[in-house]
Amino acid sequence: MNNKVTMQELLPFIEEALNNDKTFIIPITGTSMRPLLIAGRDTVTLKKCDSKLKKGDLPLYRREDGTFVLHRVVSVEDNNTYTMCGDNQFLKEKGIAHNQIIGVVTEITRDGKTFSVDSKKYQRYVKLGLLLLNIRYPYKRLRYLGHLVKEKIK
Repeated sequence: MNNKVTMQELLPFIEEALNNDKTFIIPITGTSMRPLLIAGRDTVTLKKCDSKLKKGDLPLYRREDGTFVLHRVVSVEDNNTYTMCGDNQFLKEKGIAHNQIIGVVTEITRDGKTFSVDSKKYQRYVKLGLLLLNIRYPYKRLRYLGHLVKEKIK
């Protein structure tokens, strides 16, 4: 028996809470936001997104195919769309429209300890991650090629 609730099933409750100026806490799934967010350990608190997102924000959004994603804004484009990327990824997802945004993270809870995304420590983490974004792809590619060479030598 599967006791898990899908994001699709949660969506009406999330939207109702956020539209009534409340917050909604959701658990993390997946690996795209590692090392910051780890599935089974962390939760995030969402609030309604009343204004344009900025670089570094962490929104929950819905892709055109219906998939729910929690990724970081890596740039705000001139055509009023966003480019997103997970902290554990290197491929950028372009063209996310503001109407796809469900909510934005205000707090992260890890091992029972909650911190604000406005904290100085968190903001330093975000700035460093955004600086390193463009070297993730070459780094991961080199690591993969190194792995292939190592396998051939065996």
